[in-house]
Amino acid sequence: MANSGCKDVTGPDEESFLYFAYGSNLLTERIHLRNPSAAFFCVARLQDFKLDFGNSQGKTSQTWHGGIATIFQSPGDEVWGVVWKMNKSNLNSLDEQEGVKSGMYVVIEVKVATQEGREITCRSYLMTNYESAPPSPQYKKAEKETSHCLSESGKSPLQAQDKNVG
Repeated sequence: MANSGCKDVTGPDEESFLYFAYGSNLLTERIHLRNPSAAFFCVARLQDFKLDFGNSQGKTSQTWHGGIATIFQSPGDEVWGVVWKMNKSNLNSLDEQEGVKSGMYVVIEVKVATQEGREITCRSYLMTNYESAPPSPQYKKAEKETSHCLSESGKSPLQAQDKNVG
């Protein structure tokens, strides 16, 4: 397993930002499709949120053919994910990828804890007006490919959620 800590990595500067990813953006290949500056920063935990899958306004995605990952506030729960350090030049492409302009997701600021217990502030996304739905088949594939993203439980971040997609 690759180092999942952020001990030797510097945080964001005026040219970069930190993005807390869950779901398909756990995969390096996926995040790099439109955001080539994304560099793995660390694995982190978002407290008092829960991972869910759904469709914005109940409309099934033509791309994903099933539920898409989102998070929602849920006291006592947690979401494990990856923090990517990205150049600010990728802000627009990340927002576009997440459907911000169409109103599918909104940008939120979250505080996450690294595995070393350090708290960092990150950008993330929350689906609007969604209806729960079974995860798309692509999430099962993503789950198998996230071995570099282990939570404290030793499971991938998707496996560590209550809704096991495996």
